[in-house]
Amino acid sequence: MKQTYLQWLSQETKTLWYHDSANRKEQEQAFSVGAVGITTNPFLINQTLQSDLESWKSRIDGMDANDDKVLTLIKAVSGYYAEKLMPLYKKGSFGTGYVCVQTNPNKTGDTSYMVEQAKTYAAWFENVIIKLPATQAGIRAYEKCVSLGFNVAATLSFTVPQVLAVAEARERGKEEARKHGIVPGLGIAVLMVGRLDDYLRDVAQDQEAMVTEADLTQAGTACIKRAYKIFQERGYDTVLMPAGCRSASHILDLAGATMIMSISPKIQQALQAISGPFEKRIEIPVADEVIERLMSLREFQKAYEIDGMKCEDFITFGSTNRTTDQFIQDGWNPLHALTI
Repeated sequence: MKQTYLQWLSQETKTLWYHDSANRKEQEQAFSVGAVGITTNPFLINQTLQSDLESWKSRIDGMDANDDKVLTLIKAVSGYYAEKLMPLYKKGSFGTGYVCVQTNPNKTGDTSYMVEQAKTYAAWFENVIIKLPATQAGIRAYEKCVSLGFNVAATLSFTVPQVLAVAEARERGKEEARKHGIVPGLGIAVLMVGRLDDYLRDVAQDQEAMVTEADLTQAGTACIKRAYKIFQERGYDTVLMPAGCRSASHILDLAGATMIMSISPKIQQALQAISGPFEKRIEIPVADEVIERLMSLREFQKAYEIDGMKCEDFITFGSTNRTTDQFIQDGWNPLHALTI
């Protein structure tokens, strides 16, 4: 049988990928072609419950009531997948068999709150990865969670400075963990490549900047390629995760990297339609002239330069605000209002 792109990616490269959806039918298809984990967020969990609540009711009704209804709903959905993936997780292969679960996006500035919620999530299932925001407070929480041995991913992250700060926090957290005989868990730093492109497109239009659409669709890719090179040079073991992809090119241009990619059903379909031969492209840089034009945008400079932002700036970055709002308004808050 002819090998598909996603099978090639899984079998012939160091790249792993997680299915970016909480839909049961979509999940089954994804795992048949190489997915080894699942990413969720409040928006995706709300989406799956709103579209198919009846099939989830028996699981929700069978759970102990939680003081926070949203946590009950999140546990119902993420727990289903955590249990389903446990046999894969138990095989012990790096990065496989996990489900990602996000903390409350209404609290991206509250370190203590996030740490306590992370403890709740970590107690649910051993193969849960706790998603914390790459804000200054979230990165403090990330470091603490690393020190406690939790599996953690920093999300709401779009820039080189953010993922570098996450990797450095993991190094500090690992050192603290080992002082207490704790084995650090899996550590991930998300870079939402397509969402950065979306934001910069609006910025470029507003400023009537001399950048092309082709330039803008490579902005997120340029940032994660730069971050990947720095991670290798510095020896960080934090795994980069491209997410929020808007086209197959976001995956194609990173193929072969030691990354865990978050791939939505739409992008999976586009990749599966591609014919071989397939190639590893992680070492192919974004063209210098593209970077030069993108650098005319101050917001791209913030995202691309190592010192483009300080930690206290992360929560105010445009992409952070836009995505946080979506997770609140289309995810967490509707789950509060959901009638079950």
